[in-house]
Amino acid sequence: MDKSPDAFRTISEVAEDLDLPQHVLRFWETRFTQIKPMKRGGGRRYYRPQDVELIKGIRYMLYDQGYTIKGVQKLLRENGNQFIIAIGRGDMAAVEAIAQQKATEAEAKADRAGDEEMLVGAPKAKPSRRFFGMARGEEDGPVAPDGGRLSRDNRALLQETLFDLLECKRLLDQVR
Repeated sequence: MDKSPDAFRTISEVAEDLDLPQHVLRFWETRFTQIKPMKRGGGRRYYRPQDVELIKGIRYMLYDQGYTIKGVQKLLRENGNQFIIAIGRGDMAAVEAIAQQKATEAEAKADRAGDEEMLVGAPKAKPSRRFFGMARGEEDGPVAPDGGRLSRDNRALLQETLFDLLECKRLLDQVR
């Protein structure tokens, strides 16, 4: 006898339906705060249909699309649960509608800010000197391909280029 589509599912049922080990579901609960199964006595988990749909979307993004956990967390933060659920269902019309709504909200926010030229969001964090291998005490810098040391100016150019590439990656991740 099959359960109703609105019925709660145990972790073993969800794991079997989505072809995931149970420990992965437990791990994802720690990484995605949006997954909140109801817990009964003894810690037994019961997943709501909404939780199962969200897990399907997360599974699709991680396993089929190659996103990292941080990437999916960012998508959830920026677009919300319904976006990931729609992706998991393969409902591209809903995905496009949600993306269009977010774009409209972003345009309205830019208009309110009065910044007509702002096409790109501000970077989330500036890379540190340590990130680029230029911590204090390493003034002679990284080694160039020819075995010599890079000049301070060349290191600065490489830093700037890498920062631009990281910003491009961030923007591409937003579009996905």
